[in-house]
Amino acid sequence: MFMAATAEVCDANPQLFVSGELRALQPVFQIYGRRQVFSGPIVTLKVFEDNVLVREFLEEKGNGRVLVVDGGGSMRCAILGGNPVQQAQNNGWAGIVVNGCIRDVEEINGCDIGVRALASHPMKANKKGIGEKHVPITIAGTRICDEEWLYADTDGILVSKTELSV
Repeated sequence: MFMAATAEVCDANPQLFVSGELRALQPVFQIYGRRQVFSGPIVTLKVFEDNVLVREFLEEKGNGRVLVVDGGGSMRCAILGGNPVQQAQNNGWAGIVVNGCIRDVEEINGCDIGVRALASHPMKANKKGIGEKHVPITIAGTRICDEEWLYADTDGILVSKTELSV
């Protein structure tokens, strides 16, 4: 697992920011889950107020990947709850980043997985199964593609086109 702090990565690699190989997400996410530091290859998902595809992904083996969900920034309902996060932990996902809301915060905070989301909300999401998998998304001012790498700690979130080495 990658152990360098995101701030150290930024300080040591200004040329990667200039080239666009490395990007920092705007600091809009709250930290949830017990794992405050996580990294892994990215899987992208685009949904809006619907969590069916989120749950489907987290039922798969994670193999250390990070699910990055563009929920359109909706603050009207939660697209991720405690049961899917528990399942993600059990299936080996490294983390989940949600451009939207979560619910069941106490349950999520008990899981050994990294979760970032805009906020918590008590309302459930729709269950229509509408969305797009493995597509480029833009969240927190940053374009993110499948198979890029995400690095998160308490200072922030970085996305790299390739896996970084210490």
